Amino acid sequence: MSLSDAGSAPPKVSRYRYLVLTLLVIVYTFNFLDRQILGILKDSIQVELNLTDTQVGVMGGIAFAALYSLLGIPIAWLADRTSRSWIMTTALTVWSGFTVACGYAGSFWGLFAMRMGVGVGEAGGVAPAYSLISDYFPPKQRARAIAVFSFGIPLGMAMGILLGGLIAANINWRTAFIVVGIAGLILAPIFKLVVKDPERGGLDRAAGVPRPAVAPKAPAFREVLKTVLPKPTFWLLAFGAASSSVCGYGVAFWLPTFFQRSLNLTLTETSLYYSAITLVGGIIGIGMGGLLADKFGGKSKRAYPLVPAFAFVIALPFFYLSLNAPSLALAFPLFLIPTALNLAWLGPIVTAVQHIAPASMRSTASALFLLINNLVGIALGTYYFGFVSDLLKPQFGDESIRWAIYSGGGFYVVAATLLFLASRTIKRDWVD
Repeated sequence: MSLSDAGSAPPKVSRYRYLVLTLLVIVYTFNFLDRQILGILKDSIQVELNLTDTQVGVMGGIAFAALYSLLGIPIAWLADRTSRSWIMTTALTVWSGFTVACGYAGSFWGLFAMRMGVGVGEAGGVAPAYSLISDYFPPKQRARAIAVFSFGIPLGMAMGILLGGLIAANINWRTAFIVVGIAGLILAPIFKLVVKDPERGGLDRAAGVPRPAVAPKAPAFREVLKTVLPKPTFWLLAFGAASSSVCGYGVAFWLPTFFQRSLNLTLTETSLYYSAITLVGGIIGIGMGGLLADKFGGKSKRAYPLVPAFAFVIALPFFYLSLNAPSLALAFPLFLIPTALNLAWLGPIVTAVQHIAPASMRSTASALFLLINNLVGIALGTYYFGFVSDLLKPQFGDESIRWAIYSGGGFYVVAATLLFLASRTIKRDWVD
């Protein structure tokens, strides 16, 4: 995935931006590590705190997603006006501190409150990063750059699954929270020392246009709403991504339980097996989505929603085949395919959202998108599969989680349909 054709960026910025992107990927890795580590630790937590699948689903979903999604908007609004690197540094410090605190929780409500704190911190970790990337990379490279940034998702999930599972298996789940939280606290000051805020929209101006003497005033929040919300493409992209995230986040959270209950893997075996699936499949899918969007997006803006739409359609049969593979060896490549295709939307869709609004509104527009994606995807996804599992448990016993996961495939169909519709409106709503 080459990002070397720097376009209008000066040589100094061209070299430095790769360092910035690397640090953004590392921070995003910690974002997902701290967010998703609960998925591999939840069975150990359930035993100690005597929790149901529904309670764990609530703790992994709405406890995190409520404040994470809602606070993302005012924080992004602030990021359009102040230092994005300071906001991300503060966010990393807050969510890492609350991750440490999760290791000391003694009850469902105690852990619920600490997970809400993690969500408060992580609310400032994504939208400002999207905005920074758009100011470090020219338009023709943005889908790839955002795809590289999104490698933090499989990296963070894989590290959370692997480190969390191994630490929990050999020590306990509390130590896993404490170790990864402290690592994030160490990273925060390093990030602030290195990452600087570039000029907003500097790479979007046509060549030869002089830099304005006075930077334009950041628009009021109501102006962002008036710009973004009337565009049907925004809603179709947001709910298309959110529908896929119900299955993506939910299945990712509950597959470790499926491996242990239905396939009888130990916690250590699950950590090794599932972290490999997440890492390999995630990187392939995100990279592929970014490359295809940049390749075809220059010819037609419709490519940005169509690439992930086709990915979801192709993923659906493999989603069911992987859950019914006769052996772990065969299941591995089958799981890789839907894992990859489920994450192919990140580069294309996030890039499209960046062009639904002008440069001065990008952080806030991204936060509005993330509000919908996360409230539906995270809050509903983890809760939905836990609730259905408990509902089916009297009939299916430990196999109830398998049947709960089966029911999630319909969300792929909804996602693909909405993104196909978005491909019909995106050209009209695009802002160059």
